[in-house]
Amino acid sequence: MKNYLKYDEWKIWEDRFHAEYNEVTESIMSLGNGKFGVRGNFEERFTGHTLQGSYVAGVWFPDKTRVGWWKNGYPDYFAKVINSVNWIGVDVEVNGETVDLARAVILEFHREINLETGTLMRYCTLELADGKQVRIHTQRFCSISNDHIGQVDFEVRALNFSGKIALVSYLDGDVKNKDSNHDERFWLEVAKTTAGHSATLQVRTRPNPFGVPQFDVAVAMQNQVSLIRSSENGSTFHSSEISPSEILKEKYTGLKYEKEVVQNEGLSLRKTVAILNSNSNDYAADELPDAARKQAEAASQNHHLLHEHRNAWEKAWENCDIVIEGDISAQIGIRFNIFHLLQTYNGTDSRLNIGPKGFTGEKYGGVTYWDTEAYCIPFYLASSDFSVARNLLVYRYNHLSKAIENAKKLGFKDGAALYPMVTMNGEECHNEWEITFEEIHRNGAIAYAIYDYINYTGDEAYLAGYGLEVLIGISRFWAQRVNWSADKQRYVMLGVTGPNEYENNVNNNWYTSYIAVWTLKYTLEAFGKVNNLPAILEKTGFKKEEETARWKDIIEKMYFPYDPSRDVFLQQDGFLDKELLTVDQLAERPINQKWSWDRILRSCFIKQADVLQGLYFFEDDFDEDTHRRNFDFYEPMTVHESSLSPCVHSILACKLGKTEKAYEMYLRTSRLDLDDYNNDTEDGLHITSMAGTWLSVVKGFAGIRVRNTELEINPHLPGQWKSLTFRMGTKSGLKEIYIDHEGYRVREI
Repeated sequence: MKNYLKYDEWKIWEDRFHAEYNEVTESIMSLGNGKFGVRGNFEERFTGHTLQGSYVAGVWFPDKTRVGWWKNGYPDYFAKVINSVNWIGVDVEVNGETVDLARAVILEFHREINLETGTLMRYCTLELADGKQVRIHTQRFCSISNDHIGQVDFEVRALNFSGKIALVSYLDGDVKNKDSNHDERFWLEVAKTTAGHSATLQVRTRPNPFGVPQFDVAVAMQNQVSLIRSSENGSTFHSSEISPSEILKEKYTGLKYEKEVVQNEGLSLRKTVAILNSNSNDYAADELPDAARKQAEAASQNHHLLHEHRNAWEKAWENCDIVIEGDISAQIGIRFNIFHLLQTYNGTDSRLNIGPKGFTGEKYGGVTYWDTEAYCIPFYLASSDFSVARNLLVYRYNHLSKAIENAKKLGFKDGAALYPMVTMNGEECHNEWEITFEEIHRNGAIAYAIYDYINYTGDEAYLAGYGLEVLIGISRFWAQRVNWSADKQRYVMLGVTGPNEYENNVNNNWYTSYIAVWTLKYTLEAFGKVNNLPAILEKTGFKKEEETARWKDIIEKMYFPYDPSRDVFLQQDGFLDKELLTVDQLAERPINQKWSWDRILRSCFIKQADVLQGLYFFEDDFDEDTHRRNFDFYEPMTVHESSLSPCVHSILACKLGKTEKAYEMYLRTSRLDLDDYNNDTEDGLHITSMAGTWLSVVKGFAGIRVRNTELEINPHLPGQWKSLTFRMGTKSGLKEIYIDHEGYRVREI
């Protein structure tokens, strides 16, 4: 764990520069607004370790899948989240020499993200090679009140010299991804302009052979630059606007502001940008630059832009905040997680989804995993208008035809649907065979999310309009994926990978089989809840008598591995053939960075909740003793090397009265990135697992359950907490829930 950052209830900062952890800090201090985002990179030049990243929602590139072999049904491409135009860039020059933060002596440094206001601030004092000292102060934000707009305030002062200082405010589209092959670039220049204090840059993704549209991104900047002078009484004032000179290069446009200054004078820049893209459907590609220029100009003249942004954050926090009294580490942990969820997805566009890294990094392809349905939807149900969660479900409905195509590539037929493990547009784009072909439990999570949404909202009309068609497609897949075992006289599910990805190509994964049978049951139940069933059956070509008879037979005769001596469900066939060790016997962690894959696969160690994932989803199907036996058997073997693991264990531990274990798991999920538990925060944050942090508090310690739209509360407050307060939207209205060690109360808002 890394404990170099400091924090209070709302802010996270470093008060000296930790160059060795800079990429971790960049991830933690990322900003976004649902439409675009940027890592916590420096505005000025920095040649040290950095992952420069600016990302635009819905913009990506289909990179050729590179494997040493090929199988039928294998994805044609790997969908890359691509680094886009660097819009925050500001070079500083002193007497013609560009300041490089990595080469200067840092005399003072402070970098801070404010979760309450969605702003990133930094100041530092640098000593250059010739002894000259400059002080830099910056602040920036991605507006959530106007989600095409970002703004950077940048000041530099000469502390011990007189001379020339220049600021170069630029837009740079000549960027690459960290994992680019041979410095591969994904952008082509379309157009660039400069006019006075404004500049625009339009870039387009390279052509591809996969039929994926090319995306255009246009960024416009409007600069306001002035000389900073100190008055006799020590106050500062701005004067004499400075005219720029232009710098034009391939995929780059910049405006340079240069001025002779005396000691304690400097330059101040306000850089307002507008970011538009062709995926938004608001403008034709050739209209983007002019539209961006007009929006940047208008925003630069809005003197209340930051105030409006802060007000929007205040409104967001009003119903989403969780207040933990008595434990500042837990408090900043939950707020950090909620903050990044809110700035990643706002639910206004049903074509978008929640990428595993959000706007904080480019690791993993695609923007849609089963994480959305299993972990994120409950958060958005409780913290936003129901339409936000509904749009996440509609996203999957809109991809149903692609899911049917994906299944057909693997040999399934008659409308069977297999949703992709990873996708941008409904097509599978993951390039590991054990995931693409085998980790099919993802289908069940999508079915479960439909149930979860309707159970919470009571919106059974969703079944008639969208949900039942999806359920039929998924159920058809399960019915074709199982086969009859003459030996067991049961239906079996062979060659799968469960949520525990430290097992591949196993037979009869308990969780996968259970959620498959549950889906068949729920789909049959859903037939009785729609008033347009004949139309849906006709649209889907459903052979009711034949197909439902097979489903019922599978439900009755499905095989589930079980150990009668321990009275626990077995993760899969053959699990007891392993040497059953516990995590406290491990000398090396994390094993995914220390061990060979062969060694991991042969071990008993579990990456994340597998059987316990099923007990979490379907807790009402099992009594408390069953929960306890399975928890006590599997948790000691679980290494929690998936970000999705600790939250499930925290919730189950609360249910079982294991409050200390629940608290341990809560800190692990809430501070996973803040403390860099798994040594991978430098690649970006674990956005979807952040919803699991919220679940740990609300479903775990608060003991909240919603059954048939009705709220139930059974709290298990940790001893470290004095009280817990939060709000939840329900069908009957907004509720504020207060819990302490004496009990709880619910207030209608």
